[in-house]
Amino acid sequence: MGPSQKPNVCGRLSRRALGFFSRDAGMVQRTNLGILRALVCQESTKFKNVWTTHSKSPIAYERGRIYFNNYRCCISSVASEPRKLYEMPRCSKSEKIEDALLWECPVGEMLPSPSDYKSSLIALTAHNWLLRISATTGKVLEKIYLASYCKFRYLSWDTPQEVIAVKSAQNKGSTLARQAGIQQPVLLYLAVFHVLPFSLIGILEINKKIFGNVTDATLSHGILIVMYSSGLVRLYSFQAITKQFMQQKLDLGCACRWGGTTGTVGEAPFGIPCNIKITDTPPLLFEVSSLENAFQIGGHPWHYIITPNKKKQKGVFHICALKDNSLAKNGIQEMECCSLESDWIYFHPDASGRIIHVGPNQVKVLKLSEVENNSAQHQISEDFVILANRERNKNENLPTVTASGRVVKRSFTILDDDPEQETFKIVDYEDELDLLSVVAVTQIDTEGKAHLDFHCNEYGTLLKSIPLMESWDVTYSHEVYFDRDLVLHIEQKPSRVFSCYVYQMVCDPGEEEETTDKRNKTDHNNFTF
Repeated sequence: MGPSQKPNVCGRLSRRALGFFSRDAGMVQRTNLGILRALVCQESTKFKNVWTTHSKSPIAYERGRIYFNNYRCCISSVASEPRKLYEMPRCSKSEKIEDALLWECPVGEMLPSPSDYKSSLIALTAHNWLLRISATTGKVLEKIYLASYCKFRYLSWDTPQEVIAVKSAQNKGSTLARQAGIQQPVLLYLAVFHVLPFSLIGILEINKKIFGNVTDATLSHGILIVMYSSGLVRLYSFQAITKQFMQQKLDLGCACRWGGTTGTVGEAPFGIPCNIKITDTPPLLFEVSSLENAFQIGGHPWHYIITPNKKKQKGVFHICALKDNSLAKNGIQEMECCSLESDWIYFHPDASGRIIHVGPNQVKVLKLSEVENNSAQHQISEDFVILANRERNKNENLPTVTASGRVVKRSFTILDDDPEQETFKIVDYEDELDLLSVVAVTQIDTEGKAHLDFHCNEYGTLLKSIPLMESWDVTYSHEVYFDRDLVLHIEQKPSRVFSCYVYQMVCDPGEEEETTDKRNKTDHNNFTF
């Protein structure tokens, strides 16, 4: 069945003004987003390139904010023309921000300070300070000194917007120590915090004696995930580890005596001692072997996706039940394609339990359902497929007449990701508008041209296509964000040159073209950082 008829924008606005909606607190917001979706997808709506800038340092985007100079300069992309929110003072190399996460106020929780109800940037500096920075002013609101015994480098969410994990660089030891055969007992550290108000859960060491030759480890939703070069992936309960192996409960800002030294937890130079040291092998929750440690969990009920741990199996994906490791019916997914870049697969971020499988010329959205007459087993089937817009190559398999008059039929195969054919490069999901966004690229002469397509997340129907005005070089690294009425394209060119192109929704293209012409004349829409 196709989509049902929905009221137009005027009807929705009228109903909203008259209060024709339920008492559900989120109904007004959903109505507003439904109106915005209709405006975004209507034929007369255009997306105009309103701002372009270049930088010699990486550019990042988070929720309407563009960050430059290692997160020290913040530009708001919400206004009709991007404007600077703040720029932090210059700093030394040791104070450089290495990684950052955007924290937004949770609903329904009492927080100690009025400033806590506004968005904050949680930042990790090169000299091991964890900062909470106002997302609107750049003012440092809180700071915690982590430690001097290792180099912390990465930030990630354990539980989104609630618990963060700060991971150290791997301790591979000095060249002389490795040559002498000296083993490094601790491979890396994980510092775990509740956010706002900041409270320490603990710092965990991953040591070689207990875990062996670990290549990486991380935390996700309370699960410690440990990976090995052999492709092995092991899962442990972080809560169980904390309960069994925490040596001492530590509180930020409180005095502490540790190893004969007294200091304040979270303040320099004392920092935070490593208070979770595993002395025995913790209970194993789950273990699986997968090529390049590729492992994902999702679906309803829980399933996981792996690639069999053999190089010739690259591009083959197995979807199995988490409870008993049984392969789902039609659970081996392999896209019949011949390309330089491999296809990729992941659980749909809309929490529907579906799976997205992306190849160079098609996007498959797969669904997981019970097998008829057997509720214990599940099967994989196609929900819908998005196909690239391609024409059959006219020169393919054309006959050739030799000098002697003999007819020879040429036969050759064109790669599925041949640059002269439309190829899918990026697939993302806009959760507020419930749209799939797909970037497709085609090489025209010596220049690559890209367009961003919006598809209905429920049926896969093409609703809108937006051309990107800048050229697209397939050898560069690209990121494309679609956020409500904004499209942002970040590309990394050789020699660490970064470019940012901002597009905004325009419902009156004639008026916008006149405004854009004026901005171009005054040269206000091009900056270099």
